[in-house]
Amino acid sequence: MKLRYKAGLMVMISGILITTSCKKTFWTDYNVNPNALAAVTPDLLLPTVEAALAYTQGGDESRFTALLTQQMFGANSQSQTYYLYGLNPGVFDNLWPDLYTSTMQNDYTLIQIADKGGYNRYGGIARIIMAYQLQVAVDLWGDLPYSQALHGNAEKAILHPTYDKALGLYDTIASLINVGTAMLQSPDAGVLVPTTQDVIYKGDEAKWIKFGHAIKGRLALHQSKGSPQMAATALQEFAQSFTSSADNAQYVWGTTETSANPWYQFYRDRPGDEDWPQSSLAASMTASNDPRYGALDLDSTDAAGTAMNYYNMINSPTELITYDEMLFAIAEATLRSGGSLVTAQSSYQAAITANMKKLGVDPGDAAVYLTAHGTLPVGTDAAIAKIASEEYVALFLNPEVWTLWRRTGSPTLVSTTGNQIPRRLLYPQSELNFNADNVPSVTLYSPTLFWDK
Repeated sequence: MKLRYKAGLMVMISGILITTSCKKTFWTDYNVNPNALAAVTPDLLLPTVEAALAYTQGGDESRFTALLTQQMFGANSQSQTYYLYGLNPGVFDNLWPDLYTSTMQNDYTLIQIADKGGYNRYGGIARIIMAYQLQVAVDLWGDLPYSQALHGNAEKAILHPTYDKALGLYDTIASLINVGTAMLQSPDAGVLVPTTQDVIYKGDEAKWIKFGHAIKGRLALHQSKGSPQMAATALQEFAQSFTSSADNAQYVWGTTETSANPWYQFYRDRPGDEDWPQSSLAASMTASNDPRYGALDLDSTDAAGTAMNYYNMINSPTELITYDEMLFAIAEATLRSGGSLVTAQSSYQAAITANMKKLGVDPGDAAVYLTAHGTLPVGTDAAIAKIASEEYVALFLNPEVWTLWRRTGSPTLVSTTGNQIPRRLLYPQSELNFNADNVPSVTLYSPTLFWDK
């Protein structure tokens, strides 16, 4: 399932990082490439980090979670094996370096460069990127190496890092966002500030700060089951987050084959391995006459064989957190904090409307669907289940959907093998080979994450 992202800049930056982090030897003193850069600057590194973040999520993170939540059907080859829970540690040996080396290690380097140069805008953005990637990773695996990791080839590198506890990493994520927000608000922006180098927000500090609040809202919502206080905290964070779909945190891919959306690449290179129309999600949308069906149908093409849907075109975005997700989250948090059903329903209906508008659904069709499905049932549990079942559609191909299902149990899914659906990922074989003393003992089903109650 591994796709190779061929952007030359990513390869160049990786080479620079390896070269500049090593101690000088005979070969680096005398075998010098006159075309190589002596140092990497944040304006080169930031777009590489953002591309790696989007590729990691839009690639293996998305495919594993889409199969586990039955948003996609594993029809053939590896995808069929994974759909039937044939997952072993070696399966994750590609995802782990995408996560740690391409994304988090390079982002850590960006933080060091930004801090050393006083580039506060770059330092703030890099910390929020780190917070987001760490949040997604914690929710996939639980405990992770972090505090002793990410030093790369530096002399102080710890080759066998210990694993930090997942709950403590949630605190680390919040701290990264707090520091990053302060740097983005600092009167001293620094000599270098990002503009077009920032593919996600074009250097818009206010939107990065909103993104940070959205991440913190997720952290609180994940812990809100049985905790009205956590739900209230989530609402406070969401109130400072996105106000329209224009704020969506997303990475928009290019229109060339070497900068294409990861799902587009997968369908191009592995046709027939995964199937949308046979998925549980497609079946439920058919049953409810959902007008978003075509926008999610990854298998749909025009006469020339070009993808014709929102998520599988060459330049389709990889969505990190969106406004429609926030509205669904607000509806759930309202109920968990003791708020009224009427208030929650207002956010719930706004969420469906925002999602349909984003996907290009005809307003008349959206109104018909809302009339049929826009009323929440009486009772907190039943209402939350209905909210989650609609959010399941809106979180198409986003790893957050697996967290949503594990937290709420909605929609109802039937295991494809045995009588359990996996509730966590396995640590990769590479960690078991080289860091075995520190790797927690886990299965696909236990231990569950601290918020999975």
